[in-house]
Amino acid sequence: MTLSRLAELTADPAASFVLIARDGADTVELLTGEVSDVDLLADIPLTIDGTPREIFAMVPYRQVRERGFVAQDDAAPLRCLIVDEHLALPTADLLGELPEAPIPLQDAGFDISDDDYATIVERVIADEIGRGEGANFVIRRDFTARIDADDRTAALTWFRALLAHERGAYWTFLVVTPGHIAVGASPEAHVVAREGIVTMNPISGTFRHPAGGATKETLIDFLSSTKETEELFMVVDEELKMMSAVCSDGGRITGPHLKVMSRLTHTEYMLRGRSRLDPRDILRETMFAPTVTGSPMQNACAVIRRHERAPRGYYSGVAALFTPNADGGHDLDAPILIRTVYLQNGTLRVPVGATLVRHSDPHGEVSETHGKAAGVLGAIGAIDRDRVAEARSDADAPTEEHALADDPAIAELLASRNSRLAEFWLNPQDDGAPGPFTGRTALVVDAEDRFTTMLAHQLRHLGLDVTIAAWSEVRDQDLDAADLVVAGPGPGDPRDDANPRIARMREVVARRLDRDAPLLAVCLSHQILADRLGIALTPLDAPHQGLQKSVPVFGEDASIGFYNTFTARATPGTTSIIGADVSADPASGDVYALRGEGFASVQGHLESILSRDGIRTLGRLVSHALT
Repeated sequence: MTLSRLAELTADPAASFVLIARDGADTVELLTGEVSDVDLLADIPLTIDGTPREIFAMVPYRQVRERGFVAQDDAAPLRCLIVDEHLALPTADLLGELPEAPIPLQDAGFDISDDDYATIVERVIADEIGRGEGANFVIRRDFTARIDADDRTAALTWFRALLAHERGAYWTFLVVTPGHIAVGASPEAHVVAREGIVTMNPISGTFRHPAGGATKETLIDFLSSTKETEELFMVVDEELKMMSAVCSDGGRITGPHLKVMSRLTHTEYMLRGRSRLDPRDILRETMFAPTVTGSPMQNACAVIRRHERAPRGYYSGVAALFTPNADGGHDLDAPILIRTVYLQNGTLRVPVGATLVRHSDPHGEVSETHGKAAGVLGAIGAIDRDRVAEARSDADAPTEEHALADDPAIAELLASRNSRLAEFWLNPQDDGAPGPFTGRTALVVDAEDRFTTMLAHQLRHLGLDVTIAAWSEVRDQDLDAADLVVAGPGPGDPRDDANPRIARMREVVARRLDRDAPLLAVCLSHQILADRLGIALTPLDAPHQGLQKSVPVFGEDASIGFYNTFTARATPGTTSIIGADVSADPASGDVYALRGEGFASVQGHLESILSRDGIRTLGRLVSHALT
């Protein structure tokens, strides 16, 4: 009966349906219902006529505008399937019913040439990362081709191929709605909310399995890569910003683990925290994964807008399933939309992107996009599959890569990464004890880097009653009312007074200093404070984006994470100036921290997972500012 229902839907050109195979399940879920397009996430109809409904939604990238971020508008709909029918199809039976004849590709290739893409990479590294606009950015290109087959037949064929040959996908899925067909195997659960627990799954670092399979040596080389390790740490920091915004306990990280798929292996962490928010609000606050956008998120969207030649459609958005639960609310399961093929009127599109960081080699990033596109096309059988996948006669047999993941040396190498990280985010944080600053208030001014959400969480842990205000909205009376003002970090050149955000942050710092009111300045605001005190600002020779350093902070060495392109630089050996004590690098004069009567500042990000001594150093600086 259930298989015949799929046959009916396939034969009806007006029917909409969704197929989902979740990792580890032996059934494929079939969802059917009417399609409704809505404007905002808040409009997703979780309840109709007083009755909770199950809703499947395709959330396009353009929805980031709900967070006030910029995006090219391609009118891709926020599409909802209002589920009337939810069936389970045995996977083994379904494989026998789906088409499997190969579908040739015609006129296949990337929409942007390799040389042009390499030029874009060079421009982003020089003009964006090199000028302090952020730590990493994901710029995509699209592999396109034509097919002669019917779109639905092709999609069902490729869905079957993914079921038969892909391994390790979080969701393998097929979405068929009017004018939009998508089929893919997403490795990443972007955000999940069940029974009050929110989970995010940052994945980064890509190891492409060599012909003949991975070896212990090649996997160790991958895990030892500085670029790959720093990429993962940066996306964990970025997703912790989101977790701190939606979870009362800020979120805790576990891992790292290997995410092994048929042709690729990734490294991943799991983040978990408690939240009572509406799942639509959770989804809004977590749009979208830094693994396919960049950080800081708001500026990453601006960089994408400047450098990508066409709108993203659904690439880097999410597929979201809202399911009624026993508490009268809805659970949320939302994988990221990557490793996905989009079909429309006989044209195939596979968007892929590379994560650009300060270490990036333009031609290496070109190669990464080729590898990702080939991984998708090989998985669906549109191009020849590699020998590793085809040699697998037993679908349930452990792969060489899975066996290596259990190797003690590999496990030890993975675990050793956590020795670099802050215990604050690795261990349970709520011990029930009051913080040292209980009863005091703090206002955190956000300068377009949501590290402020992590910073606010740490300040609350120290006992402060914390609110966050955007630089463009904070009022002078609010600045005056707070016991402590924390002027936050942000992207850009601190010397650029023509930038309204920089100008306003200068006003925030000046107002607190002029009133002898307690102030803590972080990163960008630390540089602004240093400039106010007469210390020169200068670009670094190489950006410190996602860099961990042990630096002196007023009598103690502290391991801190840095995300800065500019620095305040004093004469080497300087320990004080008029009105302030200075902690600086003895050789370069780079200023790591300042303190004076009623104020303190720090160049690094004490809230970062890279700041092993972050919470202790934060407590010391807050104590000084408030004393």
